Amino acid sequence: MPLSGPLYERVASAPPVPAGLPMVVVLTGFTDAGGAVSQMIELFREDLSPSPVVSFSADVLLDYRARRPVITFDADHLTDYRPPRLELSLVHDAIGQPFVLLAGFEPDFAWDAFTETVVGLAEGLEVATVTWVHAIPMPVPHTRPIGTTVSGTRSELTQAHSVWQPHTQVPATVGHLLEHRFAQSGAAVSGFVLLVPHYLADTDYPAAALAGLDSLSVATGLVFDADGVREENREYLAKVDDQVEGNAELTAMLRTLEERYDSYMAGSNLGQPIIHTGDLPSADELAAELERFLADRRPDDDRRSDDKRGDDKWGRR
Repeated sequence: MPLSGPLYERVASAPPVPAGLPMVVVLTGFTDAGGAVSQMIELFREDLSPSPVVSFSADVLLDYRARRPVITFDADHLTDYRPPRLELSLVHDAIGQPFVLLAGFEPDFAWDAFTETVVGLAEGLEVATVTWVHAIPMPVPHTRPIGTTVSGTRSELTQAHSVWQPHTQVPATVGHLLEHRFAQSGAAVSGFVLLVPHYLADTDYPAAALAGLDSLSVATGLVFDADGVREENREYLAKVDDQVEGNAELTAMLRTLEERYDSYMAGSNLGQPIIHTGDLPSADELAAELERFLADRRPDDDRRSDDKRGDDKWGRR
């Protein structure tokens, strides 16, 4: 089916982009456990002032009925409509190093056209590397560092930082397809999957964003000022701590997760987790989070397909 309009437009006031920069890809959509990617995009847009080079068309790429934008109803009128954004921008990190950033919504439509366009734009800009990040829920304790699974063509990263290397089929995202197309083109590309505690997956977990930023730093050498995120993480944990009442059953669940994690890591010859710069919560803090998770968990219908699968070595369903 032909596209309903132009896929993108170049920004007339865009600055020149030097050749040889790293490219970072962060797209919200199907998998964003702990709000890791959403928080990273917010930090980039608010703190780093990206200069857009290319703007992609939401009218062509987005299903508004599936992901509706937000508008504010203010007493007797509507205001503050924020249209979805997907932009390729020139950005500078905390110490002034430039990089190319593709950030925004994951397209619903025209994946082949979109990935072909992005690969072509990256080749035209002569980017040095491509790195993307997303996050999935896993039955791991947040009293341990957030682990990563790394894929792509950069073996030094996949060998050093993959704590889990499954052979499995997964529902694809456009990020997966981008990585696949970049690899086919011979680019230096890497994808970091953040393994976020499942009981925090539906919250904005600041430590997940910190782990994502650290992953980008490892892959690109870029430096990010995450002091604000660290403070949010401390406040987040303080709120959790206020709810702790020492539930023995939930503490036992934590210990089971910890034992499984520690047993797996002790017997693994794979990479070690990137030690992110967040504060690691205590067992009591996990108990409070689990209590809230169990109270707010999904309806049974949403879990039926999950319940049909067994546990793996990590207790992953």
